[in-house]
Amino acid sequence: MWNQQLYEDAVKLLQQMIATPSFSREEEGTAKLIAGLLEENGIPYQQHGYNVWAQNRNFDPAKPTILLNSHHDTVKPNPQYTRDPFSPDVVNDTLYGLGSNDAGGCLVSLIAAFRHFYDRPAEQLRHNLVLAATAEEEISGVNGIESILAMLPLVTLAIVGEPTQTQLAIAEKGLMVLDCVSHGKAGHAARNEGENAIYKAMADISWFSQYQFPEVSETLGPVKMSVTVINTSNKAHNVVPADCSFVVDVRATDKYTLEEILATVQQHVSCTVTPRSMRMRPSGIPLDHPIVQAGIRMGKTWYGSPTTSDQALIPATSIKIGPGDSARSHTADEYIHLHEIRDGIDTYIKLLEEIL
Repeated sequence: MWNQQLYEDAVKLLQQMIATPSFSREEEGTAKLIAGLLEENGIPYQQHGYNVWAQNRNFDPAKPTILLNSHHDTVKPNPQYTRDPFSPDVVNDTLYGLGSNDAGGCLVSLIAAFRHFYDRPAEQLRHNLVLAATAEEEISGVNGIESILAMLPLVTLAIVGEPTQTQLAIAEKGLMVLDCVSHGKAGHAARNEGENAIYKAMADISWFSQYQFPEVSETLGPVKMSVTVINTSNKAHNVVPADCSFVVDVRATDKYTLEEILATVQQHVSCTVTPRSMRMRPSGIPLDHPIVQAGIRMGKTWYGSPTTSDQALIPATSIKIGPGDSARSHTADEYIHLHEIRDGIDTYIKLLEEIL
């Protein structure tokens, strides 16, 4: 059984992280806190940018490696906060503060689990452990987990800490953002001239809102496309706009590659379509994988996650699980219950005991 000190250290670290602003690309302070905790406990670490990682004491290059990963960056607090987002207040069983739920509670729980196994003798381990506390997850930035993958040992399994109520997210949708531009011809609005780019865009937007990809994933459901932004370069009320740009958020499943989705879109719309990135691909793990089966034996349920995380960037079999609730992420007065952190530590340790 793990000790009480791991839990107390986890809560203390989370409070320190909440009190230290760590917006994406500005995570220097929280990286220092995480590195400091490792150093205080005699755990050598490495750092690249604002990414901090460490491996178990008795690391054996001949053994496969499990990656424990979560992020320490946050979004900016939304204007509906009624509390100080950087004040780590505890009220009864609840810890408030920006990043407490997404994904500070997961990260400190993973650190506690890593510390639990850190000194385990090599003869009692079938796998190595690598802990990685990474940056820029909230913006899918290139200076986050992606920037250190080549520096890590070869990873065969990744446990990604995100708030799932400690249930098993065995699959995760990918993300592709499309920049679309409909082209018309400028003209005076009072006369029958020009070609209105907004009207052309409306036809394509209607297609995006109605089209359904025929293949539906068993774990992730259908591909989902949502138009989220629209704009024109014209600002005059009496000019027919020559262009209309809009953005489409595409959540991909394991039934289609991003390339196949893009090709389908381009076949059906008249606007020019440019993907911002093809990096965030669907990911997941088989139901019969030992860690999934271990979770099921613990009474955990499994599901497919509609949200995207760094799991999409890790080129290994992976599972997403952690304390907290995804519905609280990015909301005002964000919080996590202290018992959830305790449960998170317990869950990670029990899962790892089954496969280490």
